[in-house]
Amino acid sequence: MVLGPRITQIKKTPDFSGKTTRTLLCHPTPSNLRNAVTKSSKSKSLDLRSRLESIGNTPITLGVSGGLDSTLALLVTCKTFEKINRPYSGLNAITMPGFGTSTRTLENAKNLMKALGVSYEEIDIKPLCFEEMKTLKHKPFGIELQDITLEKFIDSLKKVPANNRHDLVFENIQARRRTSFLMNRGFVIGTGDLSELALGWCTFNADHMSMYNPNCSIPKTLVKFLVEWVANNSYQEPIRGILMDIAQTVISPELLPLGENEQEIQSTETSVGPYELHDFFLYHWIRNNFDQEKIFFLATQTKFKNSYDQKELRHWLDIFIQRFFSQQYKRSTLPDGPKVGTVSLSPRGDWRMPSDVRPPK
Repeated sequence: MVLGPRITQIKKTPDFSGKTTRTLLCHPTPSNLRNAVTKSSKSKSLDLRSRLESIGNTPITLGVSGGLDSTLALLVTCKTFEKINRPYSGLNAITMPGFGTSTRTLENAKNLMKALGVSYEEIDIKPLCFEEMKTLKHKPFGIELQDITLEKFIDSLKKVPANNRHDLVFENIQARRRTSFLMNRGFVIGTGDLSELALGWCTFNADHMSMYNPNCSIPKTLVKFLVEWVANNSYQEPIRGILMDIAQTVISPELLPLGENEQEIQSTETSVGPYELHDFFLYHWIRNNFDQEKIFFLATQTKFKNSYDQKELRHWLDIFIQRFFSQQYKRSTLPDGPKVGTVSLSPRGDWRMPSDVRPPK
């Protein structure tokens, strides 16, 4: 079992800014990026193909949110369907707007599914989530639910102050309701990426769970690059435009209220930190087996120093370490998925760690 730290004291060294890459799995040269895309696409598609062929004609379901991860999973699944000569109509893609869903992501999800030609539908989860919260006697953001309608509740959510939008039960009920719909429809293709798994940025037994996850070893920075690359190299309009807009959308689970006129969208990177940093930390933590001080030193020697001061780098590195250890219990129960690249957190292969191990001091 490997837990990470083991580097001795770092002495002053020359500037590494021209040698240490900010990119997680590949150096930013055209040939290497092209190779990374080719390898990632082939590996994900081949492994998913093997799984789909082994389960026969079981209905396939996939939740599409209009975000990066579900978009990449949808594209990979469509490509796999081509290879096994199954029509796109055999893929049941579902978008499930909740209390934090923005108009932009909902329209992108619907337009993408329609443009690709998959079988799709929209299921509004708000009524069932509202009834579940009433049954649990939960008061989201202090709002009493017993004597109000759903419409009144939705209107009240718009008025919740930004500094009071913290309610895990409210978020988790929506996430688990979506998973319940998907699981009851067929074989679920997962969407969560490697960065989210490292940070535990998922709801246990909700978006954390599926029957097979093609994204499980793809870091968020590479997910975005892959979506943009596919948009520019594999599709024409209108799909290309939809994919590019998805790539430019704020990364968000969209589980918290949006405020008036959807002006206060929940931002993942505001909550847990920039993914470009976390993917850098993850690579050196797992792949290179560097300790916290070594990783911090390397971060200060990259172009990160032009965007973040040392206090910010230290803060987000501390967040990464703390979340990486505290969220291991989620990784211990991950579904199957392919290893793409050199970093994986599969509990059946590369990363086996007890859930109660504490971070090194």
